[in-house]
Amino acid sequence: MLTPTEEAVADLKSATVGFDHIFSNELDKAEELFKTSDSALHLLGSGACAFLQAALSMETGLILEASNLLEQAEAGAKKQLKSAKNFKQTGRFPAATEWELIYSDCVILLGLTYALSESYMGYLQCLYSLNNAHSRYAKLYKIVFPNGLDNYDTPTPSNDPSRHGSLLNVAVQQALSSPSTPTSIVSSISSKSTGFFSRLGLSRAATPSGASTPTSIAPPAEDGPIEDLIVSGTAFGHGLFNLVLSLLPAKVKSVVGFFGFNHDRKLALRALAVSANGSDVHSVFAGLALMTYYGVVLLISGYQADEKHILKQYRAIVDKLEAKYPTGSLWILNRAKILRMSGDSDSAITTLQAGLAPDRTSGFLQADALLVFELAWVFLAQRRYEDAAKTFLRMTEVNTWSHATYYFIAAGCYWSLGNFEEAQRLLEATPAQIDKRKIGNKDLPTEVFIKKKLAFWKAKHVRRTGSEKDWVQSISISPAEEMAIFWNTHARITPAVAQAHIATLLSVSPPVTLQTPFASTQSDDTDIKADATMPTRAPLDTPDELALRALLLGIMYRAAGHPDEARGFLRDAHARHAKIPSTGSTWIGGVALFELAVLELREAQRLEHEDAVAQRSNTTRVRWVKVLKEAGTLLDAAMNLSGSEVDLSSRLESRVAMLRDEIALKRDMLGQR
Repeated sequence: MLTPTEEAVADLKSATVGFDHIFSNELDKAEELFKTSDSALHLLGSGACAFLQAALSMETGLILEASNLLEQAEAGAKKQLKSAKNFKQTGRFPAATEWELIYSDCVILLGLTYALSESYMGYLQCLYSLNNAHSRYAKLYKIVFPNGLDNYDTPTPSNDPSRHGSLLNVAVQQALSSPSTPTSIVSSISSKSTGFFSRLGLSRAATPSGASTPTSIAPPAEDGPIEDLIVSGTAFGHGLFNLVLSLLPAKVKSVVGFFGFNHDRKLALRALAVSANGSDVHSVFAGLALMTYYGVVLLISGYQADEKHILKQYRAIVDKLEAKYPTGSLWILNRAKILRMSGDSDSAITTLQAGLAPDRTSGFLQADALLVFELAWVFLAQRRYEDAAKTFLRMTEVNTWSHATYYFIAAGCYWSLGNFEEAQRLLEATPAQIDKRKIGNKDLPTEVFIKKKLAFWKAKHVRRTGSEKDWVQSISISPAEEMAIFWNTHARITPAVAQAHIATLLSVSPPVTLQTPFASTQSDDTDIKADATMPTRAPLDTPDELALRALLLGIMYRAAGHPDEARGFLRDAHARHAKIPSTGSTWIGGVALFELAVLELREAQRLEHEDAVAQRSNTTRVRWVKVLKEAGTLLDAAMNLSGSEVDLSSRLESRVAMLRDEIALKRDMLGQR
């Protein structure tokens, strides 16, 4: 009969094989393996498998399955934790520390699963789960990292030490100053270590010479797999907990305050990077969390204080995981995102198409669906409307999340091509797609927006013609390009693509009243032309439409390298907000202010480069002080125009929160704090 320790080792060895299957696109094999035992680790594996599928697909059935499995895992880990407290301490950490961590893993994954509903109730359930893990993570962090994280290696070491964490009000007062030559603190996160879920076999790596160790724990002669689990897992939980809190919507954050939670996103990213540099399964999940966050920040924040470092860290994590799991779709996806964010959309398309090639076998359908989704957006950003439409419609075959949204965007693509018949067919079919699927008997935020737009266009057509027949002909601005604003699809388009959009928008009557370097009627010798196949568009005749055109022109002029014109149109879009009825597109005013803040920050960054060449450091600093203050004021004003009654307001709130963090980082870089 196995001793408890031997039994744990056997379970860990088995579980690591299951996780390797997950990250190699072999979910069927992983699920079968996790079903071979009812240990807490196998239950956690099943729950993690379901969680990844749910998080990547947003499918209701998978969200419920993940919740059920993680609740079982939570109960199993709690039972094991209670039993292990009677064991004798055998390593440098107290007995049962590893089970404390595994239990906390279950709790935080369960909380994240609740949040997948994107509802305030789901966020509150997430909050209560986080509250359950509160004291546990605080205790673990104090034990494992009493001196902070600065001496621990990350995938791409930075000279910038993390701010002392406010996570769970844990004040790490004894944080050490960064040494002049940073070294790895513990062998458990070095490449020599064999890892928690893996290689429990019993090889151990000695602590590197000269590395410092937590002062409250006797320095070990050697670290083993359990120590790897505890160090890497605590950094993962610490970072993920803090990151989740920082990303919750503002209304939920106001509740968080009552629990005494604070958050520090910079420290969260540092902790996740420390975990990602390890070799146990937590390092893979930490890498996933960082890749997801970096991808989102690069896509929707609009401005990054240190984009070069983000891309460097992002690439390092993808390189590591792709080398370990070369068949994994998640790494193909993130490789393509890096290419897109680096301005190489053509290579991003090639990478995604290779990942979706017919001869490539994959058992991770939800991850493959993300390849399709990303490809659709890249096509749309390139104005490859036919390809984009077909790819968005392909999403209805591989994913159950909001077919109405896919139909809506595909219809917008066909509308941009002048194929009004196909556009109307898809838009007419959209309401039925909404009724097919609801989360908690409620429409998704994008679907609420879609319903309002359909009603708006029909009412406009009746006003113009007296009937709803062929109402799609009263659409004046592409539904696909309007929806793309919420995904910030236009932020990284080329100047040539931006100019093509400008030509299209200027071709719609009435003419714009602001000065523009491009004429509303394009001559044959201009570099930009409106869509050649596009029939005459219905004129803009409401405050909503005029504000929407101004917003899109502001975004496009910014992308085309014309900041003055961009500023004028964004201010115009905001000025028109007061005339938009409460039932109309009230989201435009807040988004216009946000985009204006992005414009000012990006312009200051461009001018900083010019100052560096001309060696005008004083000018740079004075300008940044002014711009950062102005951007903060604009974001405050944007949030004042947001609220639950405003379409997709939670997206704007998230974008504002991310941009505020980038502003704070820039202030740190300038030494303003």
